[in-house]
Amino acid sequence: MSIRGAARVGLFIALIAAAWFGVQVQRSLAQTRPSDSPSESAKVPPQKESAPRKEAGISQNRYTTGLVTGAPQSTEFAIAQEIATTLATGQETGPRGEMALRVVPMVGNGGNRNILDILTLAGADMAIAPVVLVDRLREAKTFGDISGKLAYIAPLFTEEFHLLARPEIKTLTDLTGKTVNLGEEGGASAILGREVFNRLDVKIKEVNLGPDAALNRMRIGQVFATLLVSGKPVNLLARYAQPDSIHFLHFLPVPASPALEHDYLPTTLSHDDYPDIIAAGEKVDTIAVQTALFAYNWPIRSERFRLLESFVQTFFSRFPEFLDDSHHPKWREVNLAARLPGWQRFGPAERWLQRPSAGEAATSPAGEAAISGAMDEFLRRNPNLPRREELLKDFQWLLKSKQGR
Repeated sequence: MSIRGAARVGLFIALIAAAWFGVQVQRSLAQTRPSDSPSESAKVPPQKESAPRKEAGISQNRYTTGLVTGAPQSTEFAIAQEIATTLATGQETGPRGEMALRVVPMVGNGGNRNILDILTLAGADMAIAPVVLVDRLREAKTFGDISGKLAYIAPLFTEEFHLLARPEIKTLTDLTGKTVNLGEEGGASAILGREVFNRLDVKIKEVNLGPDAALNRMRIGQVFATLLVSGKPVNLLARYAQPDSIHFLHFLPVPASPALEHDYLPTTLSHDDYPDIIAAGEKVDTIAVQTALFAYNWPIRSERFRLLESFVQTFFSRFPEFLDDSHHPKWREVNLAARLPGWQRFGPAERWLQRPSAGEAATSPAGEAAISGAMDEFLRRNPNLPRREELLKDFQWLLKSKQGR
């Protein structure tokens, strides 16, 4: 698929997510440290481990489900917190204040550890993770055969590459031979950042630091760039743009290239995303990866399976609540009905999406009015969509085809 075609499909999915599901759900990098060349570590295949085993114990609270996510400063952790706090409201509580469903965010590294945690920890039922990383773990059998152990609940949003650099660094090739921070070892930024530099044949000196330590070393010229892979806008980056630091920080473009197009999506960072780092009217080219909400494939008759089933029913039916301005903008990218090629959807999620009532709601007069309102709101928020009129006609055709069934 061409880059322009991929972008058009992504925009159309976003349109459907904002409008269609606004109604349907109303009712219910390890370079061998400190290797000077990332290409050397790329030649080393991932080390296979014996298949991990899920802990036999159960969570202390039978109504609590654990959601493994990224570091506390990441957008992924913010999304998990919004799931937890939103679903906690409006529930009836027991005599001691206990809730029928409680979601607890669990700090991960946004990378391989997220998947290892749901494969092994008794209280970890779900994880937000980049699809490309989970695909690699499955193909390499790093943790054994995980195909039957994981299922996806829904694709989520994209995580963008944020490559902050010192002022003397103008292009990726300027980083050749320079020290670059790729974040925590084993995290998404380290694994994917190492891969991107390898594919683009840019040989860096990798370090693995936290964001504050990286910023301090950038100030004194010991680190020339730092990478963060997370959904825009990342609140942490507002601290990077304080008056004492903005004069030496800028986003370095990561342009799309044939070497990256198979696994990475082209996108941009804009002034609206980071008004204190990017000037008004300017954009910075970068790349992104798709994330998804994965679940451990508990036995169908187990308590944990029923708990996840309850989560799906609650989360899907209350999804419109995540689309207002009080929540992270990334929610407006989510299309719950989108498919994840090569993976099986969690059974209760698939059944919820196949309910006849979902289609009936969309074709009722009230449903049509709600769809129209949601579509108008999406177009208002995105005035510069390419092929805007064509997308609108495609969506109207989709509605008519649903009504004709």
